[in-house]
Amino acid sequence: MIFPIGDDNTGRRTTPVVTYLFIAINVLVFVFLQGLGSNDDFTYKFSTVPQEIVTGNDVVTPDRTIVDPASGERFRAPGLQPTPVSVYLTLLTSMFMHGGLMHLLGNMLFLWIFGDNVEDDLGRGRYVAFYLLTGLIASMSHVLMNTSGANALVPSLGASGAISGVLGGYLVLHPHRRVRVIMLRMLTEVPGYVAVGLWFVFQLISGIGLLGGGTQEGGVAYAAHIGGFIAGLVLVKFFALGRNTGGTGKAAANA
Repeated sequence: MIFPIGDDNTGRRTTPVVTYLFIAINVLVFVFLQGLGSNDDFTYKFSTVPQEIVTGNDVVTPDRTIVDPASGERFRAPGLQPTPVSVYLTLLTSMFMHGGLMHLLGNMLFLWIFGDNVEDDLGRGRYVAFYLLTGLIASMSHVLMNTSGANALVPSLGASGAISGVLGGYLVLHPHRRVRVIMLRMLTEVPGYVAVGLWFVFQLISGIGLLGGGTQEGGVAYAAHIGGFIAGLVLVKFFALGRNTGGTGKAAANA
């Protein structure tokens, strides 16, 4: 297992204002609108439900009482709430919500590590468009893999699809930039293509069941991660047209 904790920002030329803004928006939405994860009503109104996107129709379901088979404990599972806007807008709103504190912290750490360099390469305006577009493609990838069956009514949310797009862009633009990681319980540095490449391999392996028509593993939308990442790989050079992407760090200059 490999866990990134930072990278070499030697060649970065600008302050990553947009990346910081995205992080702030995600945190503020989770704290004030989602009530630190306790406001199920808001979360189930604005998350993406595959069946709603496919049909264009809002779906409302009643709350359910579920019994934990191990402990016998009963708890309430909230149903889908009426969406006060077009269901298609949830493809955007869900990108700024999270299912829990660890979900939020993990995503924001990856965005903080990898987003600043991609923003520096693309420029702030293009970076906003790139982030939102790859996030939308990621959400649609998840929807297309869950058009029927039980998962069609399971809401999805989180910034990881857009961040996967950022990772794809980072791999193309900064394959040799040094990334600090925890690997095999040791702190070390590896090239960007190793840190990001191993992450993607894990997503691909974990998502094989989903891509084959299985169910989501542990509530993780691997199809969104894979779709966002591939979108980032394909689109980043287009968004970087005419830009000087020479800020690749010390390691890239020596590669």
